[in-house]
Amino acid sequence: MPSKLILITGVSRGLGRAMTAEFIRQGHRVAGCGRNPEAIVELNQAYGPGNRFDVVDVADDAAVAAWARIVLVDMGPPDLLLNNAALINRNAHLWAVPAEEFDAVIDVNIKGVANVIRHFVPAMVERGHGVIVNFSSGWGRETDPEVAPYCATKWAMEGLTKALAQELPRGMAAIPLSPGIIDTDMLRSCFGGDAGIYPQPEEWARTAVPYLLALGPGDTGKSLTVSGR
Repeated sequence: MPSKLILITGVSRGLGRAMTAEFIRQGHRVAGCGRNPEAIVELNQAYGPGNRFDVVDVADDAAVAAWARIVLVDMGPPDLLLNNAALINRNAHLWAVPAEEFDAVIDVNIKGVANVIRHFVPAMVERGHGVIVNFSSGWGRETDPEVAPYCATKWAMEGLTKALAQELPRGMAAIPLSPGIIDTDMLRSCFGGDAGIYPQPEEWARTAVPYLLALGPGDTGKSLTVSGR
């Protein structure tokens, strides 16, 4: 398979970091962002020339715009854009979630995705090629108590992505993708130690990366799920 440019948000840890390693292992280039400066330094040191990683808060539209200008000039439009960055609220009844925590979940999980789309997708449209994957969740299609803010954002990903799919030109695709249930820090915040029965991000990425690379125009607008096992 020819080398592709993969853009990934939320590469500091979890699925984003695992996907980064696996895409690069398979010979693809990665442009990634995260909010943890130490993790970004580690990624740049580990993967060197041909890939780039930057400290960016996707909830900051100006920061995303500046990042996009640099990436598009240095590397070109991505072939595969993965809106992976997300936050989850601490387990609590909706009325007990503090306003600032609710706002943070909305800002990253919905506005952050829109910001990345706003500043990268026009270049992909101009080229007439590319796949946009917005990470959804099982909680974007079902619900559970005490994670209402997170559920709201992932249900939003389903609607936002399906509408985007209707707007894109022929030959492109937008897909809301549930990764399945993976043992990440985010899952442990909800499940505690019970998260350990699920696949590790690195195990999941070995299945997910080929699945993601195979997505194309025929998948646009479909609610898809990839499992790590």
